[in-house]
Amino acid sequence: MTPAARAKAAIDILDRVIEAAKGQGAPADRIVAEWAKANRYAGSKDRRAVRELVYDAIRHCGEVPVSGRAAMLALVAQDDTLANLFDGSQYGPEPIAEGEPVAQAGIAPGWLVERLAASGIEGEEAAALMGRAPLDIRVNTLRAERDAIDLPEPGEHLAAPNALRFDAGTQVDQWSAYREGRIEVQDHGSQMACLAAAVRAGETVVDLCAGAGGKTLALAAAMENRGRLIASDTDRRRLSQLGPRAQRAGATIIEERLLDPGREMDTLGELAGQADCVLIDAPCSGVGTWRRKPEAKWRLTPERLARFAGVQDDLLTLGARLVKPGGRLVFVTCSLLDEEGAARIAAFLASHEGWRADAPQLPLGRERGAGMRLSPFHDGTDGFFVARAHLPC
Repeated sequence: MTPAARAKAAIDILDRVIEAAKGQGAPADRIVAEWAKANRYAGSKDRRAVRELVYDAIRHCGEVPVSGRAAMLALVAQDDTLANLFDGSQYGPEPIAEGEPVAQAGIAPGWLVERLAASGIEGEEAAALMGRAPLDIRVNTLRAERDAIDLPEPGEHLAAPNALRFDAGTQVDQWSAYREGRIEVQDHGSQMACLAAAVRAGETVVDLCAGAGGKTLALAAAMENRGRLIASDTDRRRLSQLGPRAQRAGATIIEERLLDPGREMDTLGELAGQADCVLIDAPCSGVGTWRRKPEAKWRLTPERLARFAGVQDDLLTLGARLVKPGGRLVFVTCSLLDEEGAARIAAFLASHEGWRADAPQLPLGRERGAGMRLSPFHDGTDGFFVARAHLPC
């Protein structure tokens, strides 16, 4: 592919990404992958170059662009050498015309920038949300030890006791250590959230929003495969991914529970007042994951944000019903917005008599309300809010 053809391909992909964002369609990485599959003539260098142009444009644009071409022209405004790609060649973009729409540069749509600023995220800390994430792994202590594991690359030791960091794009899924379950891909911030749960061998633990089970596997390892660990979720497809992962990791204490939305206690009823710990990795806006999914900033609306907050309140109430006296409730969101963090745990504590804040002591993060907040700028992790509440005996 010529450089101009790569630019045209990026524009076409951006058109699809923009439409998908407006209609809550496929994520950008899937759209890029589908393009690569449908255009097998593109070599690996071509695919990499097109992907970089797409993601550079997404990261550079604040408001939702009117088109993929407008998004690419925003990059031209930043780097005028890119104007040469608009050469009107057979497979390239048409030449730039005077007065064409150019997307607005920025971190996110204006209303969202205001919400971030109100939550104390602005300037360099906000800009860091549009950076590029490294690749973090967790050494699975059911099968290996961080200081003794033999990997093709050594990795950087991080603050979490089993965390290693590699450059983005490192193909750890091709390593024998991955295939044999000795390592799992897991962001350092996610590992910190699991540390906050402070689970121990022999406990009864509920991972209420387990999804595909990344945190569940970390909890099983921390529990040394002793005790009872219930992984529940309302998403059948995601929960179905946990079984094979658990088998590979050697995590044998996990019980899967598929929940019926609105009727969760029908499935979890016998656990009422029985759990030592309930982890709620709640559905949220995903603001903290923008380094990996930058187009998510175009999917969020004030109405969707309010719905997420309502779901989070409901999950906290549900989780509290499962905790026994002396137990703990751990609330996690991959968001930096107070509406999905400090405000939610504050509302929970105000409406649930007897519960007390028990802020986790983590090696990274900063206090935010009754919890801790991790951010790409300060901690090099995805953005997370982590809080813990205790029910006295």
